Amino acid sequence: MNPLRTPMTLVSFLFLALLLAGCKASDVSTEPAREAVSVRVSEVTGGESQDQPLRFSGIVRATQRATLTFQVSGTLKERAVELGQQVHAGEVLARVYNPALEPARDSARARLAELTTRYEQAKREWERSSQLHERGMVSEQSLERLAAQRDSLSASVATARAALAEATQMLAESTLQAPFSGRVEALLVEPDEFVAAGQPVMRLSSPEGREVEVRVPAYLLDQVQLAQSLPVWSARDRSLPAQPGTVVEIAQAGAIRGELHPVLVSVPANTLEPGEPVEVGITPVREAEITVPLLSVVRHADGTSVFRVRDSLANRIPVIVDRVVGERVVVSSAELAPGDQVVYAGMTRLADGDAVEVR
Repeated sequence: MNPLRTPMTLVSFLFLALLLAGCKASDVSTEPAREAVSVRVSEVTGGESQDQPLRFSGIVRATQRATLTFQVSGTLKERAVELGQQVHAGEVLARVYNPALEPARDSARARLAELTTRYEQAKREWERSSQLHERGMVSEQSLERLAAQRDSLSASVATARAALAEATQMLAESTLQAPFSGRVEALLVEPDEFVAAGQPVMRLSSPEGREVEVRVPAYLLDQVQLAQSLPVWSARDRSLPAQPGTVVEIAQAGAIRGELHPVLVSVPANTLEPGEPVEVGITPVREAEITVPLLSVVRHADGTSVFRVRDSLANRIPVIVDRVVGERVVVSSAELAPGDQVVYAGMTRLADGDAVEVR
């Protein structure tokens, strides 16, 4: 056996073994998989917040109400109702006496009858003359004069008819009728007193609905909206639960500084009586500032940021620090919202886009 061949064979075998081992190692990555970083998170706070409700006082009144007046002046000769009486729509409530109303109506009626007769006569004369004109017995000028007289009387009849309607309506206005069914709240004139046209005589209200008007400062007008529900408390008995009120009208802000603006709130029927003092609650809602834990803010070369966790992934979110409030920081960021989770522990081993395990 050749003593030099054995060492060469051994060397070749070792080289081949190392080559095969290198090929197998190249098939499998030597870099270990990055594990999820264990972190602790906290919730971002902020968004809308509500202050304590502010109470505004008002008086309950009927939704449908009216102050009744006569359209003509005269002496109150008849009052058919008493205070607190229930009345129906169309029922006669009172009458005034004016000595000029009936003669004015009769005169207008007679004037209309007179002009109607003259118009009918003028129309018949024109018809006869028109027939004679066709035979050449009446001139064109005479026929035109009769036509003008007929048309003038027709216009006069229309004017007289309107005057009669006005006089009849004025006489009807001397009788006061209930515009709707309700209750007599107040009687403002006694019988045999003189009543001027437009002077309030009585007040009428309907039991169908209730409402209360409160006056609020201009900055609160943005805190109420139509159909919004507001609590209404009785001022007489504060132990009673609040009744649900509904906003039905909201005044527009004016230019007068310090002026209070009316807000009309309806309340359910058969809950609060008209004239009862109440309080309406309005709770201002303001936008609260966004805060994060002080430990979650990371300072780097580009500014400050936090790590937001979503779907077990951490992403760096830029923030602007406004001020420190205790153990939290008021920040502003377009990408951060109340309820988001931010990392406050375990950030030293964290990079943007890393998988995380929340402890």
